[in-house]
Amino acid sequence: MYKLYSMQRSGNSYKVRLALALLNAPYQAIEVDILRGESRTPDFLAKNPSGQVPLLEVAEGRYLAESNAILWYVCGGTSLAPESRVERAEALQWMFFEQHALEPNIGAAYFWLSLVKGGRDLQTHALEDWMERGYAALQVMENHIKTRAYFAAGQLTVADIALYGYTHVADRCDYDLATFPAIRAWLRRVEQTPGFVTMDWQPAEVDDPAGIAAGA
Repeated sequence: MYKLYSMQRSGNSYKVRLALALLNAPYQAIEVDILRGESRTPDFLAKNPSGQVPLLEVAEGRYLAESNAILWYVCGGTSLAPESRVERAEALQWMFFEQHALEPNIGAAYFWLSLVKGGRDLQTHALEDWMERGYAALQVMENHIKTRAYFAAGQLTVADIALYGYTHVADRCDYDLATFPAIRAWLRRVEQTPGFVTMDWQPAEVDDPAGIAAGA
């Protein structure tokens, strides 16, 4: 069984939990609150020197970091991973786009405006750039998805899961999705997928969040 170290309110962590839920794959969940420094303890850094979540233990003592790498691993060989060479490349194209255009802007705005107390005041200088670049990323997505149901392979794939993670919380950090009807329709399609779970959903058994800190 997988062991997943994640933070409930993290979009990157949620992507992995959503994929595992859609695949009905069992896993042990361990909550790591990065705002309390729980990903910077010696115990956690021994598992992932970058000190980030999500982190997936795929075998005893073997860990995978980076949300999209984890997505590719858990979805490989399933209906969420395209089979043809070109469709796999298309899915990866959008996963790379998510990490260099969407997550650094919408993800950053979500973190500082929604999760960090006083974050808006701390990041006033960066907010304008986040908004401009985030809207530009959303427009690229809108132009693509307005003529198709999903981002790659004509079906729900890891690309959609990667993009959904932060797009669905854009309205929580000042982005207005009113002018992106195709994106809103795509969000609803993802949410209607059998097995879909929200960011707030938790598996039946979740380890004590203090477990990571206790290892310090």
